[in-house]
Amino acid sequence: MARCEICNKSLNYGNKLSITRSHISKRTSRTFKPNLRTVKTIINGEPRKIKVCAKCLRSGKVVKA
Repeated sequence: MARCEICNKSLNYGNKLSITRSHISKRTSRTFKPNLRTVKTIINGEPRKIKVCAKCLRSGKVVKA
């Protein structure tokens, strides 16, 4: 399953809205996936590849090797 190893962000569920003539006519379910990147990091002194979401990568929660 797609999951960030830092913040545990994973799939979210919601509705896809079909808009016709300014009325919402149909709703179907959809999934929102996290924006994951595989990054080589240093964990406990040794380099490792982990999957990290773009928000954790941008905020500096991960030290890249």
